[in-house]
Parts: sequence; structure tokens; C-alpha cells
Amino acid sequence: MDAGLKRELEAKVYAGERLTREDGIALYDSDDLTWLGRLAHHRRTERNGDRVMFNVNRHLNLTNVCSASCAYCSFQRKPGEKDAYTMRIDEAVRKAKEMEDEQLTELHIVNGLHPTLPWRYYPKVLRELKAALPNVTLKAFTATEVQWFEKISGLPADAILDELMDAGLESLTGGGAEIFDWEVRQHIVDHACHWEDWSRIHRLAHSKGMKTPSTMLYGHIEEPRHRVDHVLRLRELQDETGGFAVFIPLRYQHDFVDSADGKIRNRIQARTTMASPAESLKTFAVSRLLFDNVPHVKCFWVMHGLSVAQLSLNFGVDDLDGSVVEYKITHDADSYGTPNTMHRDDLLHLIWDAGFRPVERNTRYEVVREYDPAPALAERRAEPQQVWA
Repeated sequence: MDAGLKRELEAKVYAGERLTREDGIALYDSDDLTWLGRLAHHRRTERNGDRVMFNVNRHLNLTNVCSASCAYCSFQRKPGEKDAYTMRIDEAVRKAKEMEDEQLTELHIVNGLHPTLPWRYYPKVLRELKAALPNVTLKAFTATEVQWFEKISGLPADAILDELMDAGLESLTGGGAEIFDWEVRQHIVDHACHWEDWSRIHRLAHSKGMKTPSTMLYGHIEEPRHRVDHVLRLRELQDETGGFAVFIPLRYQHDFVDSADGKIRNRIQARTTMASPAESLKTFAVSRLLFDNVPHVKCFWVMHGLSVAQLSLNFGVDDLDGSVVEYKITHDADSYGTPNTMHRDDLLHLIWDAGFRPVERNTRYEVVREYDPAPALAERRAEPQQVWA
């Protein structure tokens, strides 16, 4: 990067000026990762200090049967495939209650677009889950799923969201975003929910008082300019509604030969290379700098690994998601050794070890409990420390 441009970008960041599309592309062009990290950490610290948020949650995937066949997806199955499944409502409740003793605060529910499940299944399962776990927040369904509900029910999204909220829904999930630019999207997505509908549904959720997450799937066939475009669309919508609580860059995963049926479902991996740790850290940093009006940036440790998650806290990230327990979306794809489960104590020590102060939150990013600051470096060096793979 030209030294003058570098000084100009740094001055804009420290002055708190909004960065442009051209600025975002220039930041991605920089190979000075330390410099990018310093700028993003400055912006993150101004907004969130030394706090790192997390929650105690569980992911539930009610069905992996899906009418779409997105090119990057290893989770979806077609009806009749050997390992296709759809949970009965009592089974979903039983699985959700398994973590009740850990003071669970959130259920995160994402599913395939099931071709034959009736619309009524979805509000009914929320009601039963809420009755079984009244103190647990239900964060469920992507905008893509809500648009699917429109198709199978004949109802508009407004009525669908009202009924789901009446059944206990408190937030949508951020999925279905992938990359919004059609130049890329047409090659990776096989469902009908694109930017116009995704933004319409989140705008509507925000108008009803929901705080929702936003996401970006990176590291496949997109280029940095597509990531910049994606973030700027979200930033503009956030200017309008203020309803996004967090931005979550999600690392695209390669497939492996599934032991159940021997198939590789990822149709683009032959021409893709997964993002390296350095590319992930750059993406976190540029996202934090560009997306100046979103309160939080999250590293979903399941997709990045624990070491990158710790490093990301110095590259603009201030949230590490939660305990998760089971995440079939990428654990049906990768075999990279990322653990299924991080309990509260694991997350606390992961954050302390990185030198930050843990803060337990709820789905709306309200503080549940603040913990002590990280021990001094001299204290940590006085005894052997766990190595996070």
C-alpha cells in the first residue's frame, strides 16, 4: 500500500470518520496485518473496552432435509437419504433440556427448507420449547426460512413473524446472507432469498423490536470487493433501522467424505481454498473498521478454531458466541478438530488467557454477569497454561 494512503486511512480511523467503499478495498489490499489489527483494535476498544462477550447457548437443527442444493452446503439432505432426519417436537424439547442445568440462556435454531413439513410445525415447536424452557431465549430461523414459510403458508412475512413471536420467538438468526452480490451469489446459492428479501425480512423484524444478527460467508469464490459491498449494504440498512446487534463473519468450510454415505456435497471446493488464519484476521479487522454502526463483531469459534478466536480479539472482535454443544451445519462438513462443546468455564479461561475481561450476555446483548479482569501476565506465566488448538 502507498505510504500516503496508509497515513490517510489511519488518520480517518483515529478521527472516527466513516470509511468508503474504496477505503475498504484498500484495507483488504494491505499486507500489513499488524497495522490492520491495531486500527481495528482501536475501534473495538473505543466501543467495547477490554470486554469480551459470550453466552451459554445450544444450537438445534430440527431437520437437515432441504429443498435447496446450495453449492457450498454439506448439511442439506434430500428426502430418503440415509442420514436425512426431521425431529419430532418432543425430541427437540428433550435435546434442548439436556443443557438446562448449565443455566442455558439461548436456543439457536436453524433448519433445512423441508419440502413437506407444514407451516404449523414451526410455531408449535417454538411453543413447546418455550413451555419447557420458559427462561431461555428462542433465536430461530434465517430470513431464508421465513421466506420459505411465506411460500408454504401463503401468509406474508409480517403475519408469520407475528405468529412466531407470539409462540416465543425473540430473534431471527443471521444466516442466509452468504455474499449478497449477485456476481457471486448466483454460483453458490440455490434458494430464492436474496438481498431484497433478506433485507426486507430483517427490516420487518427490526420494526417489531427484534435485535438480529447479520452474517457474511467468506473465503470461497468471492473477492475482497464483494465482502466490502456486503458489509456496506448491511451498514446502510443499520443506518435505517439500528436493529443489528452484531456482525458475524463466517468462514466457508470444505467438505470431507461423510462416513454415512461417502458423498462430498460441496460442489465448489475443487476450485476454492479455505481462508487462512491471516485472511480471517484481516476479514475481522476490515469488517470492524467498515461496519462502524454495529455494536459488536463476533468470531464464531466453531468455524475458526480456538487459537484464531483468541487472536481475533485483537483484530476487532469482542464476542465469542457461546457454548454451542452441537453445531451440525459445519461439523457435518469439517473434520478439523474444532470441539463441539465449550462450557462456561472453558469460555472464561479462553478469554482470560487472551488477556480480556469476560462478560456473559443474553441474546439482546444485555449483561447477565461481569467477571474479573484477566490475571496479570506474570501470574499466568507462573504456572503452566492450557494450549488452545
